[in-house]
Amino acid sequence: MMIISSIWWEVSPEILKLGPFSLRWYGLLFALAFVFGYIILSKVYKKEKKSPEDLEKLSIYVILGTVIGARLGHCLFYDPAYYLTNPIEILKVWQGGLASHGAAIGILTALYLFSKKKKDQNIIWILDRLVIVVALGGALIRLGNLFNSEIIGKATDVPWAFIFVRVDDIPRHPTQLYESLFYFLSFIILYFIYQRKSVSLKPGLLFGLFLILIFGFRFFIEFLKENQSAFESALPINMGQILSIPFVLLGLYFIFRKKQLTASAKK
Repeated sequence: MMIISSIWWEVSPEILKLGPFSLRWYGLLFALAFVFGYIILSKVYKKEKKSPEDLEKLSIYVILGTVIGARLGHCLFYDPAYYLTNPIEILKVWQGGLASHGAAIGILTALYLFSKKKKDQNIIWILDRLVIVVALGGALIRLGNLFNSEIIGKATDVPWAFIFVRVDDIPRHPTQLYESLFYFLSFIILYFIYQRKSVSLKPGLLFGLFLILIFGFRFFIEFLKENQSAFESALPINMGQILSIPFVLLGLYFIFRKKQLTASAKK
């Protein structure tokens, strides 16, 4: 292995520490995902003449859906036996453990509840716009994982391999960086399509494209990752890949469903 050409990654996950309080890169980037998302959606809502108050309420639904869904997803998908035996541990979000698939389910649930109260903003209309900023959020959160030296890749001899000093001395794929870059590219693609086609946009198109891009990439990048839980070693594909398949299929449905089926989604 080309250890001499590898990048030694020993950046502290903490930006600063004052007594019992510490500001971590992951927390900052997680918060920035919501801040930047709100700014971008503010422009979208203004462009489409929607109420700023609606966006404020939507933001609350999305934040709660993201955090609750991501935490429950991690606990129930990757280590259900432990967390069901020790349910109080589920509440300890600050100790880490958030699953993107759980976040997706949480967001969909939150948006369904929100859309029931807003007849001019049905769930497909919201999803086509929200996924733009979710892709950007995913890019920032994966950078947070990089600072935490977590969700690491498998051993490799590529010259850009990272040695996560706080984990071991093995050169590994920086899969967090791969995902972050791809999610940022997805954000650019989705935002570009929205800006060019917002008036004539087929309902569900951006949502479907988002699912295919993000979870399709997630399926393949898992081949370069270490498993997050021991039980995954006994599976033909790991849990991240298993959970990605239905999202990709859902994305294909929204991309290729017949146009007349989408008419009711237009507002």
